[in-house]
Amino acid sequence: MEIRKSNDIKTLIRTIPDYPKPGILFRDITTLIADPVGLRGAIDGLVWPFLSAGIDKVAGIEARGFILGGAVAHELGRGFVPIRKKGKLPSKTIGQDYSLEYGVDTIEIHADAIRPGDKVLLIDDLVATGGTADAAIELIRRSGGEIVAAAFVIDLPDLGGAARLKAKQVAVHTLVSFEGH
Repeated sequence: MEIRKSNDIKTLIRTIPDYPKPGILFRDITTLIADPVGLRGAIDGLVWPFLSAGIDKVAGIEARGFILGGAVAHELGRGFVPIRKKGKLPSKTIGQDYSLEYGVDTIEIHADAIRPGDKVLLIDDLVATGGTADAAIELIRRSGGEIVAAAFVIDLPDLGGAARLKAKQVAVHTLVSFEGH
């Protein structure tokens, strides 16, 4: 299998119908990251466009963004910044609210995680509506960081998240896309 081709990565992503609710097709990357060639291909695909981008930090969104972002940070030889749900980080934090279909949630980073002028690459497994990534970008910018790009394994273009981020002047890199929800 030539895993550097997006179609090969796509075949390793499991689709679970009606999860977490009826009508949703959940794109599960656990099958991709369990496959050593698939994991290597995904990490390489997320790293290669940014090898000479002057990245200072890689930020990953809880939880799958930790797996991917940690590996990307390692490959780039850079530090990793975890973006967590409210109340999960032990030191002084800054937070950003974002809308969910059923209310509002908050993500946080440590207040000292990103220095002014740091060039930051944001990583997560999937961009759907872009709400969480948008909030993460706001946290990075409020910290004084410069968002170089947001990179995802999966794009769900019908939900408009990548377009939402591009409208905020953020470069978006994805490895595969799935039509529908």
